[in-house]
Amino acid sequence: MPDAKHNSNYLIFVVEDNVLYANILRRQLKENSFRVKVFETGGECLAHLDEMPDVISLDYTLPDSSGKEILAEIRKVLPSTHVIIISAQDDIATAVELLKNGAYDYIVKGPDTRERLANIISKIYQSDQLRNENLNLKDAVKEKYNFHKLIKGNSREIEQIFELMEKAVKTNISVSISGETGTGKELVAKGIHFNSKRTSNPFVAVNVSAIPPTLIESELFGYEKGSFTGAESKKIGKFEQAHTGTLFLDEIADLDLNVQSKLLRVIQEREITRVGGNEVISIDVRIITATHKNLAQLVSDKKFREDLYYRLLGLPIHLPPLRDRGNDIIMLAKYFIDDFCRDNQIIPKRLTADAKEALLSYTFPGNIRELKAVTELACVLTNLEQIDANDLNLNVRHSVKNLLASEKTLDEYNADIIQHFLMKYNNNVRLVANKLKIGKSTIYRLLHGKELQEV
Repeated sequence: MPDAKHNSNYLIFVVEDNVLYANILRRQLKENSFRVKVFETGGECLAHLDEMPDVISLDYTLPDSSGKEILAEIRKVLPSTHVIIISAQDDIATAVELLKNGAYDYIVKGPDTRERLANIISKIYQSDQLRNENLNLKDAVKEKYNFHKLIKGNSREIEQIFELMEKAVKTNISVSISGETGTGKELVAKGIHFNSKRTSNPFVAVNVSAIPPTLIESELFGYEKGSFTGAESKKIGKFEQAHTGTLFLDEIADLDLNVQSKLLRVIQEREITRVGGNEVISIDVRIITATHKNLAQLVSDKKFREDLYYRLLGLPIHLPPLRDRGNDIIMLAKYFIDDFCRDNQIIPKRLTADAKEALLSYTFPGNIRELKAVTELACVLTNLEQIDANDLNLNVRHSVKNLLASEKTLDEYNADIIQHFLMKYNNNVRLVANKLKIGKSTIYRLLHGKELQEV
């Protein structure tokens, strides 16, 4: 029996010229808590299709037209509405023709017609509810993984990332994501998957560096029972788990050379064989890889197969470190602060000018993860409605003020200083030139290729 609480808005049209019989059907459906409207002619039914009925129970023989004609008109206006034909004729040929023309079911009138009709509509209702739940879930997932909600930032670097992600979702091309640890590589991978045609299928993530080399093959490809000591039952590998979906291989640079050759074969043949088995299993998997290492250099050093590198390269997306994203740092900090305060039901906090200066002067070796941790801790430490520089637990060793931490040319040091002040003053070239007492041409020369604001 359907849940009465949820069916009250589910509208059923009963089209039946026998008033007594129509009332019998109506009472039965109302007992199941459906909303019912009765019409004696096909014309009356067609005149009320703007009410968008979910199901129509249609008598095959009506005074003004046949059920076949009314069915055709209904299908033109409401192709998704389920139509159940009720007929006194036990005619298989007619039933088959009506079903081919779009009828959901065909019922021959008899003593059990009302129960059969109620059961069929109940099944349709449950199916519609499940479909609506799935659609709502898809919409929720799509909203959750909206690029601009998933990845915060307005910098040109981030806009370029969005542009590449938009290209990636339109095809099944492999994607290789590079960037320092903590820059959000898995978020980008999820954003691509959940906005692609594979969104309803599995997203399986594997951190290659977290799996011992001796186990990585069986983890990726699975194994058969008895294939090695401890293999007490068959195990499905990550490739099979990701079938029809996306397999995200994080830290791919750490993959053992022996397994690299097997991965290359899987990508080429689109099939796997479990460890200890002989069965060839076809797979349909999109591969997205990520690494914080220079994969091209590893190829040159013979530590990563060149043929596999080009197979995985596909569409390359490089995520810039947080320190290179200018005012995105402040935008992200505000987002993390607001989110933390809301989740923990504490008074909203704001960043002081000194706090913003401290954040922009810091290199964030841990990137976005570190910024999130720093801002959340600051929300806890401060007793005020504002966060000052003293509330930020920043490692001063990583401040940009420590310019001698690495060996650079004088031009590179000057470029770092200019970049710092451009971040601080929102890329205002004229203002930075005045502050540093240098010409604008010097800024353009040292930072060629950067988008700068002329004020």
